[in-house]
Amino acid sequence: MKAPASTALIVVDVQNDFCEGGSLAVAGGAQVASDVAALVESGAYATVVATRDHHIDPGSHFSETPDFVDSWPRHCVVGTPGAELHEPLRADHFAAVFLKGEYEAAYSGFEGRDSGGRLLADWLRDAGVTHVDVVGIATDHCVRATALDAAREGFGVRVIEGLTAAVTPENLIHVRQELADAGARVSPSR
Repeated sequence: MKAPASTALIVVDVQNDFCEGGSLAVAGGAQVASDVAALVESGAYATVVATRDHHIDPGSHFSETPDFVDSWPRHCVVGTPGAELHEPLRADHFAAVFLKGEYEAAYSGFEGRDSGGRLLADWLRDAGVTHVDVVGIATDHCVRATALDAAREGFGVRVIEGLTAAVTPENLIHVRQELADAGARVSPSR
């Protein structure tokens, strides 16, 4: 089934470092990459964008002794394979890619900018988008932050949980409630 033209798909941080074998691997990340690629290739969405962690020196976001709340092992460092999209996803799947976190922690795709320096919210509005479906990695961190910011920006939001992977799955009950409180819907599948 084709999504309305006013609904965009936002693919959050499906990168090598967040998939099995990466420096900050999330269980199920590689499966999310495959499933999201299949969805994108199906042509179900007229507008598909991606976000990517793109760290140069994010300060205290990186730590040799991470707490996995505010600090993390090195990941998605610019110029490394870990920062690249996880196959079978490719850059040409996306109308735009929004890079975030070069010099600071950045969880939400709405903190990112495209190659022309445009923020995600502005880009979506200019494309006539009023609703977004959010998928990717990790459900309880960057997917959550992106969905919450999308709602704050006035977009209708749906998180497709079956196309996400969580760092801490037992926290999803709280994440679902937080999203619902913000007006975002969570659905198990498309």
